[in-house]
Amino acid sequence: MVRYIVLFIIITSISFAAKAADEAKIEVPLRFDRYYSYNDVIKALEALHKAFPELTTLEAIGKSEENRDIYALTINNTKTGDELNKPGVYVDGNIHGNEIQAGEVCLYYANMLLTKYGKNEKITNAVDRNTHYIIPVVNVDGRYHFFADGNTPSSNRSIRIPKDDDHDGLYDEDGPDDLDGDGNICQMRIKDPNGNYKVDSEDPRILVRVKPGEKGEYTLLGYEGIDNDNDGQFNEDAEGYLDPNRNWGYDWMPPYVQQGAGNFPLSGVGLKAINDFIASRPNIIVGYAFHNTGGMWLRAPAAKTIQLIKSDVTAFDVIGKEALKITPGYVYKPSFELYPTYGDFTSHLFFNHGAYGLVGELFMRSQETYKNDDKGVKEDDLESLRGNTQTARSREQLQFNDNVAQGELYKDWKPFNHPVYGPIEIGGWVKMSSRLPHPFMLQDLVHRNASVVLLSAENTPDIKMQVFNVKEIDKDLFRVRVRVENTNGLSSMTAQAVKDKLYVQDHLKVSGGKVVAGGKITNLRLNKVNYKQTKPEVQFFAMPGHSMVEYEFIIEGKGNVSFHYFSQKAKNAVASVKL
Repeated sequence: MVRYIVLFIIITSISFAAKAADEAKIEVPLRFDRYYSYNDVIKALEALHKAFPELTTLEAIGKSEENRDIYALTINNTKTGDELNKPGVYVDGNIHGNEIQAGEVCLYYANMLLTKYGKNEKITNAVDRNTHYIIPVVNVDGRYHFFADGNTPSSNRSIRIPKDDDHDGLYDEDGPDDLDGDGNICQMRIKDPNGNYKVDSEDPRILVRVKPGEKGEYTLLGYEGIDNDNDGQFNEDAEGYLDPNRNWGYDWMPPYVQQGAGNFPLSGVGLKAINDFIASRPNIIVGYAFHNTGGMWLRAPAAKTIQLIKSDVTAFDVIGKEALKITPGYVYKPSFELYPTYGDFTSHLFFNHGAYGLVGELFMRSQETYKNDDKGVKEDDLESLRGNTQTARSREQLQFNDNVAQGELYKDWKPFNHPVYGPIEIGGWVKMSSRLPHPFMLQDLVHRNASVVLLSAENTPDIKMQVFNVKEIDKDLFRVRVRVENTNGLSSMTAQAVKDKLYVQDHLKVSGGKVVAGGKITNLRLNKVNYKQTKPEVQFFAMPGHSMVEYEFIIEGKGNVSFHYFSQKAKNAVASVKL
């Protein structure tokens, strides 16, 4: 009995020590040579908040369908102003459950801002001048299950709202099964002399289609799984499906138009919570949603039929064209040029909240290279080295796996006795491959993409105002001229928001004297002014990027006169003069 008690104490101590060691891994600065599980993301956010309480607010802003918390980290230096009186930069990731490196970009951005604050001038300015809203994981259930369950690189994307995919009256009852219990859903193949595939001549792990009249060796059976509901089909009713990037409010279409749209906009409870979070922060002027894969910067709109106002395209280009230099190999284009969608997040952000919305599609599998330069290579080897065919590309990717990733991305084919098919083989790319870079590539990816977000913060509107001319034109009657300038690349208000009257337009208000007349100066040298006919003490306008506007006011009286610039998304400004 004593021996068993001692053994129990030892096992318990080891268990607690392992748990403590696991918790101790989450330290500031965060590490980015690994991927964070859902629970680790929370620990990482808590660690950042604990290390920088004066700069951060951490809150659970809502729950998911499976009652998991969705966390948002707000970074703002309260010593330089209230969060809502600064241009807001919004960043989220992992809207699809399998797109986990998107969450790492968000964590890296937060870690970069906080750990380099006071040490790096650009970052210090971005923290002082902007408010940063960061939601690393939108689809918290999807991220949790991607780590916890067997998955393919592309599965567990959706919000986990039950759906009867095969119309048999049951819900989510026949998804893929991790038959060999290795945490991955890989491919199944069976030897078959009449099959459509044979092994590649250079690498038996690759199957190539047989030519007409050629004898086959294998049949592909699809992903691991069994017929759980005994309907003669395999893996036909997996979790969900509600696509969290088709369920937003702008230009939403029902499921018969677009698969995964849900029954109504924002029917995903977590999405509704995030929308409420954004709506209560009207200072957000630019926002990012990080996805994978393909290496792209996608801007609104997502539908071909929608045209943006030219000045808004110009503002997008300030970021998009520069982003290409930061992330070499990426492309920049409207979302609809990839494929048209309805109810997507960035269009919702742009048209419903008046913020410039961009998608960052992370990682290009073409970066998984294992080859010499083409120069000096024999002609017979060019096809393989250049990767001009799918087979050649597959060979190179497997060589990358073998020699650079040390075999961690691909599972060699292994025999398995399937309950229906009998002797088969299971193998192929594991879940942490294909759409995800190997962790050794992660640091470069997260840094470059976070640098694009920082670029956006640097380009949020920065309004300067000055009284540049005062002239007494009669007794106690003064002509006062005021200049307002936006020194950065993003507008203080999108042209679309102005057109749609989405919210109160930026305006200049005079206080402290009686404004007899006032209006925009159209030609300073010729003294031409477009006077406003009613309420001249208030002038409405928006400030495009790198723009300047001048106003003239005829003011009666003496004493202190103030000119207040108000903006929902740019920091307010004030200038004064004594008449």
